[in-house]
Amino acid sequence: MDESLKQKVQESRDRLDAHVREIVSWHFDPETGCSFWLEFAKTLDFDPRDKIGGYDDLRLLGHFQDEWLRGGPVRRWVPRGLEGKPVSVFETGGSTGVPKYRVNIEDFRIDYAMFSDHLSEDGFPKGADWLMLGPTGPRRLRLAVEYLAQIRGGICFLVDLDPRWVNKLIRRDAMQEMELYKGHVIDQALTILRANDNVQCIFTTPKLLEALCEKVSLKKMGIRGIFCGGTEMDAQFHRFAREELVPGIDFVPTYGNTLMGLAHSKPYNPGDSYDITYYPPNPRAVIDLVYPNDPDRVVGYRETGRAMLTTLTKEFFVPRFLERDEAERAEPIDPYPWDGVENLRLYAELNESVVVGVY
Repeated sequence: MDESLKQKVQESRDRLDAHVREIVSWHFDPETGCSFWLEFAKTLDFDPRDKIGGYDDLRLLGHFQDEWLRGGPVRRWVPRGLEGKPVSVFETGGSTGVPKYRVNIEDFRIDYAMFSDHLSEDGFPKGADWLMLGPTGPRRLRLAVEYLAQIRGGICFLVDLDPRWVNKLIRRDAMQEMELYKGHVIDQALTILRANDNVQCIFTTPKLLEALCEKVSLKKMGIRGIFCGGTEMDAQFHRFAREELVPGIDFVPTYGNTLMGLAHSKPYNPGDSYDITYYPPNPRAVIDLVYPNDPDRVVGYRETGRAMLTTLTKEFFVPRFLERDEAERAEPIDPYPWDGVENLRLYAELNESVVVGVY
């Protein structure tokens, strides 16, 4: 790492520590915090506003628990400092049992405006319309991709897609029904593409992109840019997409979820390997890769670890949540002077229990 990059890494770390202090102060202040964190503070023998001076000190709060987001009342997550503003609620999970809820006010717009700044004008031209071929309903993607199209001067066309129904079909081994449903979704997409010449940009998942490309040449239909994310977005699919499915189209792998927002992938250059490295939107979100049996310890560079997410916005504070993914720790790079994650995939211990579905 050269001296210039070292300096940028240190500057980004200083910004992160300052941001942590600001967010902790906000969420644990009785005037601005949400009910959940103010009640949580009563279980501590210290005031987080005094003890947490930077990112490393978040370990004093332990690990955020998955079940805290399942069920209501969802208003316990609305910060008092933002009361009166229109609130959206997004769901994640829910194939079995109660889904996890996340309240949103402006975060999804901020996240996707930041992502927009990293899209090329050639692949994702201003004024072009979009097709959002992915999960809809109570998921954040539906509104977020539409907002992305809007701030780039486009209109977003959407399909109806319920991934929970797909997961149920897979669980009962109803593969013929699943293929019929996938065909129904792809038919919707084809209708949109054939009827609207100005659709030049697409968001979709790996499985749906492959199914769409079995029907038409997206290049011939005028598609110039695709950003694509999902569990099966790995190096093998990355190569397959660039070389066989959509050659000549600007292809942008992405990783995001309802809790984090949207990570940026390392820019691809011809001649690179097809390994994908993601960099979270620091300081609004941080991903550490930790030892599964000792999640207080971060693995070394190029070592494999379980993803631990921290989300740091005024709307939503999630410290040190152990995700269902694993990856190799990647070094900072000039555009993103903080740690990244390479070859992200489902955490090995969960491979038997998680249904991937349309992702």
